[in-house]
Amino acid sequence: MLVHAATLPDRLDVTIDGREVAGLKRAEYEFPLSGNPIINDIKLNALTDRMSRLADKAPVDAILDGAGRIVPESNGYRLDRRSFTDRFYAFMVEGRGSSLELPRRVVYPRVDSELLTVIKEKLIGQYTTYYNSNNKSRSHNIDLASKAINNRYVFPGEKFSFNETVGERTALKGYKRAKIIVRGEVAEGIGGGICQISSTLFNAVDRAGMKIVQRYSHSRNVTYVPPGRDATVSWYGPDFVFENPYDQPVLIRSFAHGGAVTILIYSSEEIHNRPRVVPSASKKLPEEVPADRNVNRVMPGTR
Repeated sequence: MLVHAATLPDRLDVTIDGREVAGLKRAEYEFPLSGNPIINDIKLNALTDRMSRLADKAPVDAILDGAGRIVPESNGYRLDRRSFTDRFYAFMVEGRGSSLELPRRVVYPRVDSELLTVIKEKLIGQYTTYYNSNNKSRSHNIDLASKAINNRYVFPGEKFSFNETVGERTALKGYKRAKIIVRGEVAEGIGGGICQISSTLFNAVDRAGMKIVQRYSHSRNVTYVPPGRDATVSWYGPDFVFENPYDQPVLIRSFAHGGAVTILIYSSEEIHNRPRVVPSASKKLPEEVPADRNVNRVMPGTR
């Protein structure tokens, strides 16, 4: 039933959990014509996108804290765009209601406490490398990158990208300048040190029998892993990518403290993993701080 525009309410108050987040004026979303209202669909689409940004909340997986205790998951939400559009039309055309609680659908996390309890049981791969903790900038970058990959899950058939997971290494994200390798030469750059995390991760997942999809070596040997066992990364260059070939999810745990990086790979007791033999890193600290970007010589992973 159409209602004459003169009798329709002028404003729609939008709320989330009872808290007002927007006041929508009718005149902004209809064409200036006499008689019954005609809705401007372009503006309505833009409005729906804006309401989505207000309503959407990403779910949070269950994780393990530093003591290995489970921190429970939390649900997320997504705007029910069709329901919102229908109810907005009802307001505009029929004058129904002057307030609207944004309709949302629950988005469940991929990993809840029950699943985490299962996949934290079996250690299938681990690796430790060492660094000079007196080099504060490099140690800081190592710590940031280690935290970025900690408590990450890789499901069966899923690929893990170091660059996508850690994100761009910038000063705004807290990364500092430290030594890196560029075309075989040592230089200074933002994020120096993070290749020790990617290299430690490579050796841990290789020991766990993961499928190495993409890996590149530095243009010169680094001292924190045996020759040929490094995995260089940079935001606009090489990435380290591996795939979970098993029928069970795996969990990555990463710790950097006191001059040592340890990465552990866990899964369920049901996994039938195929471990590989990987040489351990030397505990001797490097005399020269190893560097982290790249690359004249490349070594794509083949396993």
